[in-house]
Amino acid sequence: MSLPGTLKVTPLHSVHRRLGARMVDFGGWEMPVQYAGILEEHHAVRRAAGVFDVSHMGEIEIRGPEALKLTDYVSTNAAARLAQGRAHYSALLYPHGGFVDDILVHKVADDHFFLCVNASNQEKDYRHIRETNEAGRFDAEVEYASERYAQIAVQGPRALATLRKLTSAPLETMRYYAFADDAVLGVPARIARTGYTGEDGFEIYVPPDESERLWNAILDAGAEFGIRPCGLGARNTLRLEAKMALYGHEIDASINPYEADLAWIVKLDKGDFQGRDALIQAKENVRRKLVGFEMRGRGIARDGYEVAVNGTPAAWVTSGGPSPTLGKNIGLCYLPVEYAEVGRTIQIGIRNQAVDAVTVPTPFYKREK
Repeated sequence: MSLPGTLKVTPLHSVHRRLGARMVDFGGWEMPVQYAGILEEHHAVRRAAGVFDVSHMGEIEIRGPEALKLTDYVSTNAAARLAQGRAHYSALLYPHGGFVDDILVHKVADDHFFLCVNASNQEKDYRHIRETNEAGRFDAEVEYASERYAQIAVQGPRALATLRKLTSAPLETMRYYAFADDAVLGVPARIARTGYTGEDGFEIYVPPDESERLWNAILDAGAEFGIRPCGLGARNTLRLEAKMALYGHEIDASINPYEADLAWIVKLDKGDFQGRDALIQAKENVRRKLVGFEMRGRGIARDGYEVAVNGTPAAWVTSGGPSPTLGKNIGLCYLPVEYAEVGRTIQIGIRNQAVDAVTVPTPFYKREK
């Protein structure tokens, strides 16, 4: 759905307006960046629960006798090793090894895979998979399914207790990166124990015309725990603390998984897949690595700021800002491998000043199990 001649909107757009959200243009979508404030929303997710409208994300379905073969060929992780009802993080790559997108792959059945992809890339991802399967290379159909789904994320230590009031799905026994096709408020839903915050939680896929009822019910169910509606601002600070990549920042067509510290989603031993030959070479010739840093001097490292080593420009900040949980200013950048060790002093160019920072282990924040 789109506003006339302008931005796309989700099925929950009017809800955000009624709640007084501050709306912004996010990759062609009018989305809430905050409601009460980024800090309050961030802390709600870390300490209790938050609910996010992520209906702008894209969905692609791959079905047919060779759905597995096609899914395995277009993605880096080993889809053949997924059990039914399980999901994993993966990537679509160009033949040269750079990212088309990072994705979540869900195995619904042997002949049915469900992909969640980034909002700004969904049409591109769909074309990429369709073109890979041109001339019927695999006996499988690829469906652009985004208009059939709204997506709501419930994240935080009280996410399970909140959602438990609304569904009989086996939430307690659902493992991380598992999902179930069940019902919420009697509405058919795909409930996945996944998220983009570094906290426990669930991402729920429902028909768009049921999304407002579900959103309101989640807020009511979580009221006793302090649940808050959350916007893109808190989503960004939360994912940065957890060192979760953002397309167009940590990953893009010029970056390969080995550089992005994502070697764990590449399974070279599974057989041929798109980009595999390039990755075999890239693995032996990694020249830069994604690292985390904390500011030592005064100042906030913003996205795009120049990074220097020993006074010589060497990189740029891919993502940066204050960490509400840690009370520090943090960021991510790519450094030449010879400088990418923990404890390296670097300088961030802030308002024409070189401000000291130091590389640190990541993720910056990891929840207690």
